[in-house]
Amino acid sequence: MNYFDLFNVVPAFDIDTALLAERYRELQRAVHPDKFANDTEQQKLLSVQRTAQVNDGYQTLKNPLRRAEHMLSLRGIELSHETTTLKDGAFLMQQMEWREALEDIQHSSDPQSSIDELYESFGEFESTLLTKLATLLISDDSADALLAADQIRKLKFMAKLHDELARIEDGLLD
Repeated sequence: MNYFDLFNVVPAFDIDTALLAERYRELQRAVHPDKFANDTEQQKLLSVQRTAQVNDGYQTLKNPLRRAEHMLSLRGIELSHETTTLKDGAFLMQQMEWREALEDIQHSSDPQSSIDELYESFGEFESTLLTKLATLLISDDSADALLAADQIRKLKFMAKLHDELARIEDGLLD
């Protein structure tokens, strides 16, 4: 299903999230199961299915990473359940440095400073990846779509690093 069509928004990486939320509320009102309470069981079931589609579409389009994945899936590149590893040596080296920095936090004399530095480093790197991703998604070139897929893989890894850093930070606060 093309969620951009469902929400009647232009397929793009940068979308108007306020417009998306407005369309979401409109669609929810139109397909909500309560509206079909006196209809046939088949109509009720169809309403529940449509509501689930609307909810899934909204969650997909409001999240930039999921939105980018959806854009690529519409072009035949499916990333949602893949296990492809990146072959970018520089990124792999950076990953190792970040992993070491995460391990060193517990032994740091100023753990909060180390945490703040990592959040800043992650943020700068993600910003660069997102900028490149937006540019690649505009292109109709299939090679650019594959490069965009690599950017998404990197961003997924960054999300995991963020989660790990947040867990470490929470553990230090306890």
